[in-house]
Amino acid sequence: MKKSIIILVLVLLSTGVLAQQSKNTWTFDNDKPGQIAVGFSNETGDWKVVAETSAPSKPNVLAQMAKRSSSTFNLALLGDLQFKDVDVSVQMKAVAGKSDQGGGLVWRAKDAKNYYVVRYNPLEDNFRLYKVMKGTRSAPLQDITIKHADGWHELRVIMSGERIECYYDGKKYMDFSDATFKEAGKIGLWTKADAQTQFDDLTVSGK
Repeated sequence: MKKSIIILVLVLLSTGVLAQQSKNTWTFDNDKPGQIAVGFSNETGDWKVVAETSAPSKPNVLAQMAKRSSSTFNLALLGDLQFKDVDVSVQMKAVAGKSDQGGGLVWRAKDAKNYYVVRYNPLEDNFRLYKVMKGTRSAPLQDITIKHADGWHELRVIMSGERIECYYDGKKYMDFSDATFKEAGKIGLWTKADAQTQFDDLTVSGK
């Protein structure tokens, strides 16, 4: 029996079923307010750690502070970690914005102009999946209406191979397949134009 179990485990490892995954969480609580969080790059916008009493994990959050033009994508990418098959989630709170609000998650990013993004916009009550190629955002790959409620909300994406599953507050709303970005890439946080938004408890596992 023991020999059979050992053989089964070896088979599963060889097929990737038990492949080791790394898991990381960023609460921003040990980062210095007034600066971008350690390990993140400020690609566009104005990303800073700030104190927030309503944060899911107190005392700090990472906030996008800029008020930019309607065509600007504000993006912060996470350093050296790269994932192909990934499970990434974040808590998000829309703070302000006249032309745009809310924000989202970026993954399989080659650079600041090529990536997948899912975002929620409280002004439009919609949850949308896009791909950005050479700095140009596609038409929505999927578009779901979700009525806005104030406060913190969880965004989550699971991508395996070409399959993309997108969740809002624990409920799956989108299931889509796309093969534009096939390789491992960076993850990040995203807002558009003047959307001032706070993020907390970014959690990532994958390989």
